[in-house]
Amino acid sequence: MAHVCPVCGYDGLQETAYDKDGNPSYEICACCGFEFGFDDESEGASHKEYRQKWLEDGANWFSHDRKPDSWNLQEQLRRIGAVWPPESN
Repeated sequence: MAHVCPVCGYDGLQETAYDKDGNPSYEICACCGFEFGFDDESEGASHKEYRQKWLEDGANWFSHDRKPDSWNLQEQLRRIGAVWPPESN
């Protein structure tokens, strides 16, 4: 069963990013490259901050060979309720 990355919405994680007790999986998302338990705990990056930087840098795939041919950034971000570019008020 695949799990969704809370940073970018990629639905190909092998494990849930955090277990029910909040312990990180230390898995690295093939799409955005976020490592649960490192980028957040050691580097202090929130999911939102990391996502913003990843998007501003072009939303490049961390593991290029795992990028689906029919990849759609907007569809992926919708899985986590995010929008790019940000909607202006």
